[in-house]
Amino acid sequence: MKPYTIQNKTAWEYSAYDFWVKQNGTPQKLAEKILENPKVHLRKYAKYFDSFEDIKVANICGSCGKKAIPLALLGADVTVFDISEDNKRYATEVAEAAGATINYVVGDVLEIDKDKFYGQFDVVFMEGGILHYFHNINEFMQIMYGLLKKNGKLICSDFHPFSKIADILVLQQPSMDYFSTEVFEGEMAHARFYEEEIRQQMPKCSYRKYTISEIINGIIRNGFMLEQFDEHPAWENKTIPGEFTAIAYKR
Repeated sequence: MKPYTIQNKTAWEYSAYDFWVKQNGTPQKLAEKILENPKVHLRKYAKYFDSFEDIKVANICGSCGKKAIPLALLGADVTVFDISEDNKRYATEVAEAAGATINYVVGDVLEIDKDKFYGQFDVVFMEGGILHYFHNINEFMQIMYGLLKKNGKLICSDFHPFSKIADILVLQQPSMDYFSTEVFEGEMAHARFYEEEIRQQMPKCSYRKYTISEIINGIIRNGFMLEQFDEHPAWENKTIPGEFTAIAYKR
């Protein structure tokens, strides 16, 4: 593992299970909510899937399983790739309570077993702000391309790059020069939910934020055919962009 990956793993294994219980409820409670309507829990991402039945999905940095489990209940064969054992524990307990089957691989996404996983997936899906955990977007996208079958689909949804210059998602993260290529230390996304004393003790993550052109070029230059690039409103201010979704195919 790269040093920054080890740093991020340490951060994401710091009371992550307890946080998910605090945020989402016990695994049983979250399972009950998801079972009420799995598709609703996919939120805006549901429309980007052509189908759910009998497709193989790689859920990159799938965290606590909030998207992987609905996909599995809808008929997909889902493998989550994530850095955190705590995330795996919560996700697998939710899946068990919901009667869903997911595969969960803990490790560095940049060190995915190519012999086992390359060319195996119909869809590579990511959401919720993960690109900034990887310092080289070309290296990352090259691996995403490798995971897909021919004609496979990339669904890459993330925080809008404008979040570099303003805290548009109210994540309490510092702003910077939009064109900065700086790698910097910052709080975990959920640190803001803790009391200040605990917050100051939490391990920091290592981040590299990208511009729109870096993301689009990272997709195109690594073999994908970019088909669609959508921008979505910020969570608390619908007049500004807060997220984006890029759709691309392996040809």
